[in-house]
Amino acid sequence: MAPGFEFAHVIVVGRVQGVGFREFTRRAAEARGAAGFVRNRSDGGVEAHLVAPAEALAALIEDLRRGPPHARVSELRILERGGSAPQSGFRIAPTL
Repeated sequence: MAPGFEFAHVIVVGRVQGVGFREFTRRAAEARGAAGFVRNRSDGGVEAHLVAPAEALAALIEDLRRGPPHARVSELRILERGGSAPQSGFRIAPTL
């Protein structure tokens, strides 16, 4: 039986721009087999839409809570979370 896929739409707040957070997210997502996108927000946060098997998604969210070495995550908000169909590819999107 194939694992169930889930999605999460998250906002990461803190010192998360100018520290390689989007590239960190892309690499972590690809390593965990996730699809979706990550982008900077004009309010200084980072937004990500992630789709992965449930276990991998939970681990990826924890990766984002830690962030890359120079980041300081003060808050990670999950705006939406639920079931999803499998997707492929992960990209860094333009700033919103």
